Amino acid sequence: MSASLKQVAAGVLDVGYAEFGPSKGPPVILLHGWPYDIHSFAEVAPDLAQRGFRVIVPFLRGYGTTSFRSTETMRNGQQSALALDVIDVMDALSIPQAIIAGFDWGARTANIVAALWPERCRAHVSVSGYLIGSQAANQAPLAPRAELAWWYQFYFATERGRRGYEANRQDFARLIWQTASPKWSFEDATFERSARAFDNPDHVAIVIDNYRWRLGLTAGEPRLEPYELRLAQMPDITVPTVTLEGDANGAPHPDPASYAAKFRGPYVHRLIQGGIGHNLPQEAPRAFSDAISEASALA
Repeated sequence: MSASLKQVAAGVLDVGYAEFGPSKGPPVILLHGWPYDIHSFAEVAPDLAQRGFRVIVPFLRGYGTTSFRSTETMRNGQQSALALDVIDVMDALSIPQAIIAGFDWGARTANIVAALWPERCRAHVSVSGYLIGSQAANQAPLAPRAELAWWYQFYFATERGRRGYEANRQDFARLIWQTASPKWSFEDATFERSARAFDNPDHVAIVIDNYRWRLGLTAGEPRLEPYELRLAQMPDITVPTVTLEGDANGAPHPDPASYAAKFRGPYVHRLIQGGIGHNLPQEAPRAFSDAISEASALA
C-alpha cells in the first residue's frame, strides 16, 4: 500500500496499520480475512480517502507487523478476541465511532463490533452478511456438500494439519485464493505481496486456534466468555448496514435471504456481478468503496 505503515499499542497487541485520508474525516476501519492481508484494500483505501474519509487498515493478530506485547498472552483466534482488538485500536487512536467494514474474518469481526458495541459503530459493511457464530451452533452437522467446502477446518483440527500449514502456508493460501475466487486471475506479484504477511511468527497459531475454537476443540479465554455468551444468542444488528455478495464466491457463505432479518436498522443488500469472488474488496474495489459511502449515507 502506498501509505507508510504505522504501529500503535492497543490492548494486548502492537498493531501494524496503514492510514489514508484527512485526519478529521469520518473514520472507516477496514478488516481483512484469512488468508489475506491489508492489501485487499489497496485500491479501496485511497479511493475512500479521496472521498474524504479517514481510513484505518490494520493487520489482524497473527498477520504482518502486528505482534503480541507479551510472550505470556494466549495466541487466541476466537471471534470475540478479534473484535476486542478493533475496540482497542479505536481506543488507542482516540476514535469514538467509526464505520466498520470487512470480509471473511473481517466481516465476522465487523458484525460483532456492530452487535456488541453499536455505540462505537456508525455504520457497517459486511461481505456475506451475518457471520456471527458459536461453538454450540457449530456442532450441528451440515449437508455433505457443505461439509466438503469446510475441508480445511477439519484438516486444521489435526496435528498433521497444523504441521502441514506451518510448512506450506503460502501454497495453502494460494489454493484458497484460487478456490474462493475461481474467476479472479490474480498475478503472482499480487499474491506474493500479501503472502509476506503470513510470515508473522504468531500466524499459524492464530489460524489454527481460530478454526479449532469454532469446532469446540479449544476452550478460549475465560475473560471473553461473557461476550461469547451474548454472541451465542445471535444478536440482531441495529446499526445502518450494507451487505455485499460476489456472484462467483467459491468460499462457504450463507444465502442472503437467511440473514436479512438479522439487520434491524437501515439495510441494503447488493449482489456484485462480473465473476466476483470471496476477496470482494480487491476484486471489485469500486463496489466496496461505494458500499462504504452508501452505509455512511444511511447513518
